[in-house]
Amino acid sequence: MTDYSEEQRNELEAIESIYPDSFTVLSDEPTSFTITVTSDAAENGETVEATLKFTYVEKYPDEAPLWEIHSQENLEDSDAEDILTLLQQQADENLGMVMIFTLVTAVQEKLNEMVDVKKNRREEEARRKEAEAEEAEKVLFQGTVVTIENFLAWKAKFELEMAELRRKRQKEEEQAGKPKLTGKQLFETDHNLDTSDIQFLEDSDCNTYFELRGAIELIAMYDLNARWEKFPHIGPLKL
Repeated sequence: MTDYSEEQRNELEAIESIYPDSFTVLSDEPTSFTITVTSDAAENGETVEATLKFTYVEKYPDEAPLWEIHSQENLEDSDAEDILTLLQQQADENLGMVMIFTLVTAVQEKLNEMVDVKKNRREEEARRKEAEAEEAEKVLFQGTVVTIENFLAWKAKFELEMAELRRKRQKEEEQAGKPKLTGKQLFETDHNLDTSDIQFLEDSDCNTYFELRGAIELIAMYDLNARWEKFPHIGPLKL
């Protein structure tokens, strides 16, 4: 006949010697005690802790003891549920043998896994934020990518605006009684026009080198090649 009381006393003495700083007896009848289990510290010093409460039943170890999470620190609700499930699995596998040390060891390993998961989450979040910051910086310095579609749309708009600008200048000159000049004559006689289109480009969101060259190539098609002499920094026109 199994002497359950003797087995329980012997295990209790062994548990007290193994966990002298975290073992606390709560009552003798029935025998109830707590063991505080703490994970290994993460790189930032963070730990996860659970205080387990065990109570012997009359026929322990042939029957599983009662258990609960008496208190906890940094333990999420889902983690607590995982620990309770783990305790049940371990108890089912160890019926007939004293099992408190086995249960506590399993929980210790589980807490260490939880710390690793928290660490991986922080690292993944840090990498995600870093990638977002790099992408935002790249977009800031890259500006709008020039495609065939958006350049043709800008070109059409630019031609309309330039035509309107020339029409207004021509009208103003006619009203002032000046003779109508060709485009080449305008640039040869009025040096203020040397920078007017560049200023217009700056006011028209032409912020990329490609757009500026495209605009000047467009101007060149209006037989204004003489203007390239005014823009040595842009380079010679190649059509």
